[in-house]
Amino acid sequence: MVDFTLEKEQLELREKIRDFADKYMRPNARKYDELAEFPWDIVKQAYKEGLMNGQIEKEFGGYGHNIFESALASEELGAGCVGIGICIDANMLALTPLFLGASDEQKKKFFGQIVEKKGVAAYALTEPNAGSDVAGIKSQAILHGDKYILNGHKRFITNGSVSTFITVFAITDPTKGARSLTAFVVPTDAPGVEKVADMVKMGQRASVQTEFKFHDVEIPVGNRIGGEGHGFLLAMKTFERTRTGVAALSIGNAREAYETAKEWAKNRIQFGKPVTANQGVSFMLADMATEIEAARLLTWNAAWAYDTKQRSANTLSAMAKLYASDVAMKVTTDAVQVMAGEGYSTDFLVEKMMRDAKLCQIYEGTNQVQRLVVGKGILK
Repeated sequence: MVDFTLEKEQLELREKIRDFADKYMRPNARKYDELAEFPWDIVKQAYKEGLMNGQIEKEFGGYGHNIFESALASEELGAGCVGIGICIDANMLALTPLFLGASDEQKKKFFGQIVEKKGVAAYALTEPNAGSDVAGIKSQAILHGDKYILNGHKRFITNGSVSTFITVFAITDPTKGARSLTAFVVPTDAPGVEKVADMVKMGQRASVQTEFKFHDVEIPVGNRIGGEGHGFLLAMKTFERTRTGVAALSIGNAREAYETAKEWAKNRIQFGKPVTANQGVSFMLADMATEIEAARLLTWNAAWAYDTKQRSANTLSAMAKLYASDVAMKVTTDAVQVMAGEGYSTDFLVEKMMRDAKLCQIYEGTNQVQRLVVGKGILK
């Protein structure tokens, strides 16, 4: 029999993250949205409570969570504040290529740096002319003796300006192009690493996205993740793991917007009765609840497929990411509509949730690219 009952440990993890969101994220969501500053105090508290780096193996300072457990956590982070939540989740995005391709010695060294400093890492794939088109990457890391010399330009790097190191993807042989794409660990304080600017954004403003230029940055061979030419596979395998996290963040955001709008509508009296007595409003809430539930079940299925090594995992994770983030955009927009002028005002957070939802349709592969992934998967 199919059973969706969560295990005791999973319930405890969800409640732990939910409690953290109640105490530290929701009360500060507006503050960090207005400041547009990285929430270091909340990230440090997440470290203190054992909520960072959940997927890293226990022997390297993590907790050994699988993708399903990580999705449970990400939904609660998204409900607390997507902008703050992605500061925590994007750290694992940067560490995933190491998780997948690094030696134990490298994991001990680089995971140890992050855990010891209670810091964050960044993932640098996107360039001015290469976003979803990974094959268009122009950054180069050319081997000279026992070091690579990195030159290039990266944009929209989440956690970039506050990171301890960056996982950078660059080609190592210009004649082979993307076939030589390789991943490297690059300390942000290395000579030649130039922070150009932080992005000014519509939503998820607690999270920082940075533009970098690399000028003859020396990278030891020991900082290469896997072999030369392994970068494309590492990048794709990384997204296969992390897309369910974006889906879960989106579901949390949608859930919070729905709950806020529902409670407001139940207590808003118009024409002598609650707004929810109006069929037009009750139908909107019914659709919101249905779509959230469908998105959650799809995301859980994608996470289960990955954890149990199903061949459908990549396709399902793309489905989950595109559907859940589209649902979040619709639900948060409808929440603003249900609450009318108050929803559009800054007296409530639903307008922020709507702004936050948009970016989930864009990062880690736009939803149009996800549809390409799904198309290839179902037609293979």
